[in-house]
Amino acid sequence: MSDILLSLIEAVEKADSATALSDAVQDLADADLPESAPYLIEALSYNNPGAAVAAVDGLVKLGLPVVPELLKQLDLHNYTARSWAIRALAGIGDPRGLPTLLEAATADISMSVRRAATRGLGQIKWHQFPPHFVERAQTAASEALLSISQHDEEWVVRYAAVVGLEALALAAQSLNRPWQSGIFQQLDQMAAEEDIAAVRARARRAQQFLQEPRPATETFAGAEPSPLSGVDWQQMMAKINGHKTTGQSTAPKGDINHFQEVLNAG
Repeated sequence: MSDILLSLIEAVEKADSATALSDAVQDLADADLPESAPYLIEALSYNNPGAAVAAVDGLVKLGLPVVPELLKQLDLHNYTARSWAIRALAGIGDPRGLPTLLEAATADISMSVRRAATRGLGQIKWHQFPPHFVERAQTAASEALLSISQHDEEWVVRYAAVVGLEALALAAQSLNRPWQSGIFQQLDQMAAEEDIAAVRARARRAQQFLQEPRPATETFAGAEPSPLSGVDWQQMMAKINGHKTTGQSTAPKGDINHFQEVLNAG
């Protein structure tokens, strides 16, 4: 362990106030050291939103190598750590996070977690999927996003679904997926009928963006080496195939007090 990392960890351990702890974790994240991952993950469980946000940003920068440890957090009983881990998974976009994001986006009780997971479904690195798996994975993501855009009680989550639908449609623009027409139909409906003006405006923006002429590109599935083995892919796809979109999240109806949580989530 380098002297720099030791001093950064010591600063975190000796922080004597919420602000000092947040600043120390921010410094640790800014160092961009792979060896800092376990300590950043530990910071997700602190009762300190500033430290958690800094840790999430640091983990997203570190990227794919931290995913296995993040997934372990999802087995723990600390709900705070689980929710921040989901946000980090969403930001990284690793295929291994897809089953978790599907479940969190459609069923988590926390609005901010559903929002982060929904945005994450639009950030998945589809080019890392083997060609024979990518279509089923994208289909599962489209089904979840369409359901969320129609049924989630919170407008900020529906807004995130529009962002995800736009990204997914763009990723598959030259692949002629059977679900693409459903995305365009849903954007049309939301642009005309959504109750919240901000969501209507975001749907119209997505329509305009997707209609802009651009060179045809392919989603080069399997083009980038993946850390998953064949068995890993089989197990992950079994989870995706077992996921059922219920069409109704378990979240409570909207509450103006929840909007502060959205602001805190960034």
